[in-house]
Amino acid sequence: MSTDTHASVPKGDNPSTPRALLGGVLMGLANLVPGISGGTMILAVGLYDRFIGAIADVSRLRLSVPAIVFLATVGVGLVIALVGGSGIAVALVNEHRWVMYSLFIGLTLGGVPELLRLCRPVSTVTGVCVVLGIACMAILAWGLSGTQLPQTLPVLVVVGAAAASSMILPGVSGSYVLLILGMYDLVIGSLSASALREDLAGSLRIVGPIVVGAVLGIALLSNVLRWLLARWSGPSHGVLLGLLLGSVLGLWPFQEPVHPDLAVKRTRKATQMVLAEVPFDDIRAKHGDDLDDARLTALGAQWASRTPGELKVLGDELRFFEPRFGQIGGALGLLVVGFFATRALGRRPAGAAADPAPGSASGE
Repeated sequence: MSTDTHASVPKGDNPSTPRALLGGVLMGLANLVPGISGGTMILAVGLYDRFIGAIADVSRLRLSVPAIVFLATVGVGLVIALVGGSGIAVALVNEHRWVMYSLFIGLTLGGVPELLRLCRPVSTVTGVCVVLGIACMAILAWGLSGTQLPQTLPVLVVVGAAAASSMILPGVSGSYVLLILGMYDLVIGSLSASALREDLAGSLRIVGPIVVGAVLGIALLSNVLRWLLARWSGPSHGVLLGLLLGSVLGLWPFQEPVHPDLAVKRTRKATQMVLAEVPFDDIRAKHGDDLDDARLTALGAQWASRTPGELKVLGDELRFFEPRFGQIGGALGLLVVGFFATRALGRRPAGAAADPAPGSASGE
């Protein structure tokens, strides 16, 4: 039985190509936009099967140059996006959310034709799987909100696995999983510099199981997905298509923050400092001279007794608004631009072979 994973990389399509790099960039940008999964973007540009196969190989220590180079290339693109695009992406989401969401709806839907191709021949079972994927995203978006889990060691491990697995599962945001399970404040709060400084042991009791669960979740899910994609390609890609379509349910572009001050990271951080009784001059030195005493006092009074995690959750709350005619036209235009951008990124070079089913090269 061969264990040669080099064959998992199609001939004529080097894993270090710009497509892999740009896929990583889109994956990184997706992680900067609330509610978007990096897995959605890597799926949309047609690299998902290879991505899952490479992670599965590495998790089982079946190392090969193509798999490592491919993951490194995607990783470089991801870091470039996170480091270079975080400022402008966050600003656009805060100030022009409908622009970013319209573009990302288009980028996401641009992956539909490729997934339809992978679902062929389309059968009733595949159609049911598509509906199942959409239903899963609908349940995630609307059915689990408000869930609160106990803070026990096994639960923390499972939560870590679920949140980290969502990084490679299309349509699911890790922070969103924490939010709907009622664990966002606990986990994110334990990672803050102040929490680590004031109660390192207590923070590690939370973060440790989460990290263990994250590693186990990524390793397990990548191998399960690889196995499913290799043996039941049509139905498995049908579920992925459903997840992709369902991922746009929470991306209605015409939304705005319920609490505009908290939606802006700079103001939210300043509010946290006010609640921590940091001198106003020190707050202005770090977050801007426009935060005068009156505004800082008002922020402190309005959000008294709120924790940093609660302020972040409140800052992410959205409400719908009536779009203007120009916004509707602009949103449709951005959707089209995003759709064809993904189609261009996902197009294989001339002469490149189609991606094989994950695991098929290893004889599993």
